[in-house]
Amino acid sequence: MPYHKSCKKRLKTSARERVRNQAAKTIFRTALKNAHNKIAGGEAFDVSTVYANIDSAYSKGIIHRNKAARLKSRLAKAASRISAKES
Repeated sequence: MPYHKSCKKRLKTSARERVRNQAAKTIFRTALKNAHNKIAGGEAFDVSTVYANIDSAYSKGIIHRNKAARLKSRLAKAASRISAKES
């Protein structure tokens, strides 16, 4: 346990931040997993909601900017393959 008052406060704030980050990361991962499952099944899905979750994770500092861009690019590519198969 920390001795200094500022260290005690930091311990509390980091615990709150950890909980918030875990919740946001779970939402992000679930949206991504659902999108990948729909891609594997050949189903159409709403890309904009997944994009919003990716952007939200990036803006909260959970993932890096380049990772967000990479994930969005791969999703767009996969979605275009699905739409090409349907038509």
